[in-house]
Amino acid sequence: MRAQSTPPTPPPQPDTSSPDSGGPASDNGPIVVPKKKEQPAEDTAPPPPAPTAPKLKTPEGMPPISLHVDVPEVTVDVGVLLEKTHQFVPGLKATNFKVFEDGKEQKVIGFKRTEAPITALLVCEFAATNYRFIYDMRNSAFAFAQQLRPQDYVAMMTFDLNTKIVTDFTQDKRQILEAINELRIPGFSERNLFDALYEGLDRLSRIEGHKYIILIASGRDTFSKITLDKVLDKVRKTPDVTIFTVSTGAVARIMSESRGGGRGGFGGAEMDYLQADNQMQTFSRMTGGMFFAPRFVGELPDDFNTINQAIRSKYELIYHPLNPKQDGSFRKLQVELVDDEGHPLLIQDEKHKPLKYDLQYRNGYRARQEVE
Repeated sequence: MRAQSTPPTPPPQPDTSSPDSGGPASDNGPIVVPKKKEQPAEDTAPPPPAPTAPKLKTPEGMPPISLHVDVPEVTVDVGVLLEKTHQFVPGLKATNFKVFEDGKEQKVIGFKRTEAPITALLVCEFAATNYRFIYDMRNSAFAFAQQLRPQDYVAMMTFDLNTKIVTDFTQDKRQILEAINELRIPGFSERNLFDALYEGLDRLSRIEGHKYIILIASGRDTFSKITLDKVLDKVRKTPDVTIFTVSTGAVARIMSESRGGGRGGFGGAEMDYLQADNQMQTFSRMTGGMFFAPRFVGELPDDFNTINQAIRSKYELIYHPLNPKQDGSFRKLQVELVDDEGHPLLIQDEKHKPLKYDLQYRNGYRARQEVE
């Protein structure tokens, strides 16, 4: 029986399987380029995480700090009155107004018509001069008080050598009427108008909102410590105050002229009173008010009705000045009325006749100081 032979073992074959990296398995294997790992598609790749905002902590012992920037804002009250009848002109739009500050047009950002209660200081000359001045003052003050409304706040101050607060601010019209009625016998003949007006402006500067001074006086000043230049500077620097002036003593002046001019029985020359009227007009013009020189008592109701309308009916314009500096400088204001095409506004009556009108507003304001 023949023995079985074991078949020969075949020679080892090279490993042709590629490793995970795609490189050769041995020195004598196939050489291939290494495979790159598959990258996810760009549109399916998750976005990188957003950077974390740094957290700021307030040092211990210090309160939280916030930044506040004040943008200057200017409010201009404009009264539009017909020149002949002094009636208020209603129905105007914001586009009808152009506001200029130091010659540069400003952009109006706020506009409305206002008719609100008033805050007013009645300043009356009560001096021992000719009785005609006291007579005119009392009648003028009565005419003003009669037109007050229940929501109005009014105070009354008189002056001769000294100033005196007769009635503090009140809404009771009867207190004002009683205070006027008690003005019988003055103490001094001096008329310190500049001191009284300066003190009145100082008192009103502590009150918020728009205020009015109704100045009823001859306009003469005889013994004030404050000069005209100083009181004019005070008028410029006091914001939100409009002064209406009413001249007294018209009959006494006429009687003086009939006696030959010069110095009459009431202690002043006619030239002095012309200068006094000019000063009173300046106070009104600088603040957007009006000046009246009534000769007869019958004129007073109409005059004070005009003041009443001018005080209560206004157009309020608001703008941010192009000059934002808060340097305390005086800025001159100018307001114009224009139509839709930018031409000067033409106002006509029912018969299409042109009507002249006046604009009542402050001639300027003083910018705040940064330290205020």
